[in-house]
Amino acid sequence: MSSKPEQEETHYANGSVMPIVPVGCLTSPDQGQLVEPSDFRGPDGGKVEVVMLESRANAKGVREEDALLENGSQSNESDDTSTDRGPESPSPLKETSFSIGLQVLFPFLLAGFGTVAAGMVLDIVQHWDVFKNVTEVFILVPALLGLKGNLEMTLASRLSTAANIGQMDTPKELWRMITGNMALIQVQATVVGFLASIAAVIFGWIPDGHFSIDHAVLLCASSVATAFIASLVLGMIMIGVIIGSRKMGINPDNVATPIAASLGDLITLALLSGISWGLYRELASKAYVNPLVCAFFIALLPIWVIIAKKNAATREVLYSGWEPVIIAMAISSVGGLILDRTVSDPNFAGMAVFTPVINGVGGNLVAVQASRISTYLHMNGMPGESSETAPRKCPNPCRTFFSSDVNSRSARVLFLLVVPGHLVFLYTISSMQGGHTTLTLIFIVFYMTAALLQVLILLYIADWMVHWMWSRDLDPDNFSIPYLTALGDLIGTGLLALSFHILWLIGDRDSDVGD
Repeated sequence: MSSKPEQEETHYANGSVMPIVPVGCLTSPDQGQLVEPSDFRGPDGGKVEVVMLESRANAKGVREEDALLENGSQSNESDDTSTDRGPESPSPLKETSFSIGLQVLFPFLLAGFGTVAAGMVLDIVQHWDVFKNVTEVFILVPALLGLKGNLEMTLASRLSTAANIGQMDTPKELWRMITGNMALIQVQATVVGFLASIAAVIFGWIPDGHFSIDHAVLLCASSVATAFIASLVLGMIMIGVIIGSRKMGINPDNVATPIAASLGDLITLALLSGISWGLYRELASKAYVNPLVCAFFIALLPIWVIIAKKNAATREVLYSGWEPVIIAMAISSVGGLILDRTVSDPNFAGMAVFTPVINGVGGNLVAVQASRISTYLHMNGMPGESSETAPRKCPNPCRTFFSSDVNSRSARVLFLLVVPGHLVFLYTISSMQGGHTTLTLIFIVFYMTAALLQVLILLYIADWMVHWMWSRDLDPDNFSIPYLTALGDLIGTGLLALSFHILWLIGDRDSDVGD
């Protein structure tokens, strides 16, 4: 087989791109073994094409994305044109609706119970003096809890990918990945925390026309300190989980993100409550403490920037990863404004315990769907390529939910998990005597309607957004989840507030809304 003028490419599930060249042109003495790309030369010294049967990730047996895709085998078969090849990779398994639901169920419940715990914490701390007197703290709640989707989940995804493709096998590579990524999330957390406090001050000032410099500095110090410490703690947990998973032979992609989702809300909300309460106590007697705390964490920014900039693995994200994080923070802050306006009313105090639950469940489900669609697209090409798998126009809702392809099937499965999942979480909240609302039939109907509508909207938006980003040469794995989780916060909080208002208007006294 003679070499071709243009180099073809084989796309594997892990995103690696391998050139295709005849085995007979290899310069390696042992033609039965793969050689490095730098050794691919023909007799005349020109570049030739070679078939790489396995990338580094594939050689480690990491082909879980193939099993997620019905047409994965057809894609690989059409790309591989070699006639002289070693043993073929096993054919990917076709997923059924049952297998999809079974794989998603445990992480879904794990993350859901984490949001229930966060809701119980918010239900308690909403009665603290700092939440009563500085109600803008409520605006910070969705924005800072959204850091789980913006920073920790993307961190877990980056490190899991790096571990799977062999970039964390040696101590030197492991240390480089840890230091670079930890510095990166500290930069992002500090900046986003500072911007979230500014948004909270503005959103709190506009409706009332009242501005307090002491409260503004308190919000800034609480937000920056919470974001920094929460990201540090969760980042260290993610690193430990990923390293432990690799040593135990478990794919970290399957465990890191659910743990980030389950612990993120609880840790962040507990830190925000404790830090803001402590700084509020010092506000009267030691007014200098709040600006000192704020200045301390901001002064550390140049150190983290230098460390992240020197690391090749994080340099690009340091420059290009700000738009989704900042816009997602702004969207979540609008949801926080709705929460502030609603929970501050004694008639709707019971909403606090349910807000992290409905927002967390919706965000976790749509994150799963976005990841699956992105994997499907990666199996069929590279970002920016025009193909039938990446339509540029808005998808038909019937195609999103009722077609026969694997992504539509997963959308149906995820949608069907909403009702049983929320029933379990509502029962848990009721058993722990959380909230100020009796779970009557009419309340459950309104709550489930809001939850179903939220997930339905998010799944449709995910189908459109992931394909749109793909067509714009953007990797959906890096850009889609922050937007989708932020929209989940906004839509979930808005629909839940609307449900509580309707229940109050129709006089559902049996549910004791706000009692």
